Order: sequence, then C-alpha cells, then structure tokens
Amino acid sequence: MANNQVIQQWHVSEPYLETHCSLGEGPYYEPATNTVRFVDIKKKQLHTVSLTEGPSSLKTLQFDESVTVTADIEGRDPQDTLLVGAKQGLAVLDRKTGRYEYVSRFDEEKGERIRTNDGAVDPNGRFWLGTMTDFGLGPFQPEGSLYRFARATPPTRARAGLTIPNSIGFSPDGRTMYFTHSTAREVLAWDYDAASGGSLSNERVFYRHDGPGEPDGFRVDTAGNLWHAVYGEARVLQISPAGQLIGQVNIPTRNPTCCDLVGGGELVITTADDAEGEGESQRLGGAVFRVAVGAEGAKRFAFRM
Repeated sequence: MANNQVIQQWHVSEPYLETHCSLGEGPYYEPATNTVRFVDIKKKQLHTVSLTEGPSSLKTLQFDESVTVTADIEGRDPQDTLLVGAKQGLAVLDRKTGRYEYVSRFDEEKGERIRTNDGAVDPNGRFWLGTMTDFGLGPFQPEGSLYRFARATPPTRARAGLTIPNSIGFSPDGRTMYFTHSTAREVLAWDYDAASGGSLSNERVFYRHDGPGEPDGFRVDTAGNLWHAVYGEARVLQISPAGQLIGQVNIPTRNPTCCDLVGGGELVITTADDAEGEGESQRLGGAVFRVAVGAEGAKRFAFRM
C-alpha cells in the first residue's frame, strides 16, 4: 500500500454512458476507429460506442449466453471478427451477424456449473482465460481454473481451485505477466519468457489489497502502472511497477469492474449495478465513466488462430 503517502487523485461525478449494465466488463479500445467495446455479462450483450460520435452511437449485440471478454485476432479486422470468451470456451464472433462459433471448448467435469470470466492474449499469441461458478448456482466456489489456449491445441489448465479468476495483463516490455485472483485479494506476477514460447517463472505476490472490496479488472499503461478497478470501493487504483499505490480515480458508484486506456490519455471504466446501495451509487450502477488521467495503454496482442 501507500504507507500514508499522498497519492494523486481524480474524481468523476457524471457517467459517460448510462448503460444500466447488470455486470459491465471488459472495455477494449479500438484505436483504428476510436471506439470502445465492452460486455454486459449478465445481460449477455456486447456494446460498442464511438468516442468520436459520442454516446448516441452506442450499438448492442444480444446473445443467448454470456460473452465475458473479447480480443482481436491476428490478420482479422476487429470491425468484422473478434475472439470472445463464451460459456463453454473460446469462440469467433461475426460482428456483422452477431453469430459466433466455438473454436476451442473446455474439457470441464463441472459442466454447466462453470462459465468463463476475464482473460487476455499474451505476447506469443496465446489466450489466457479464467473460469468460475456460473450465476444462479449459489455462492461462488473454488472450482474455477485458469486456462491457456494456443493455436490448434486443446486448452491447458494452468491453475485450478480458483474462485474468481480475473484480469491478465503484461508489462510494457512483455517480460512480466500479471494475474488477479479477486477472492484472494491478490495480484500475482511471473517472469514471462517470450523467447522460450511463453514460459512462466518466479511467481510472487505483486500487490495485496487490504480494503473491504475486491480487486477486479485492470489495464497496464506504457509506464508499467496497473490501473486496477476495486469492486465494492468506488475507485480505480493506480499501482506502480513496484506494486505501490500511487493514485486513484474516485467514481460515484460502488462497483467498478474494469477499465481501459483510450486515445488522449483517458480512462474508461465499466461498472456493475448496485441494487443494495443507496442514492447516486444505486442510480449510476452499471454506467460507464470516462476521465482524463494522462496515461496510455501498453501494447495489446492478437490471438494467433
């Protein structure tokens, strides 16, 4: 933590989009078109908004099962085709028709109990994706896993016994991989060796959260800072490459879920509803926020089909 040092703070009072998401997640900036896409996991939707045209440009695709996270595919125009985490594994989405087709499924003994959650592509073009207890099945159980998907091979389970596996991200030099296990309130880090095919070593706790909320999704900037949403605390933390809290963005609703850095040094923040909250927190739960923080997102990677 910050050891009582003064940290930089930003305050946001009004939403950019009043989307009323049940569980807004996975914002992903598309620089070629200056748009942001994000999902509502519970409502089974994918939203896209043009930052140039503004909130009135919001478009929505409706699905028959939860789509939880998206990524670009190498050699494909993301305006046409995306990789998505769906209920049973990885799928390719046709954005024009809204249809998707599975390209790799989990070999899960848990069956219908499990759904995907967050994930990301690594520098070697592999997709890392977490699973967890699906909605409506009682309290979340430590039955989730972290999987690695590589081209033309079955998914590999990298870790089991997880309750809420969350964001994956990489340092700007691609040599460190970060992973948030929300229920443990920890961000883990490994040394990542792209030259050896993406092997991991030197596991350690990069950041341990001691507040009442749980660290949810994050985005790494070009300086190596993590911008980390904390569900239940109405704030996004700025965590230095040394694992120290150096800043925070305060928002008027309790449940930020994830964020992305977009053109012009702005942070876009998704949130979940706050049905048990009061006042502004309840009214603005599920909205999307946008604030200038003067940071740019580190390079993202595309999945190699």
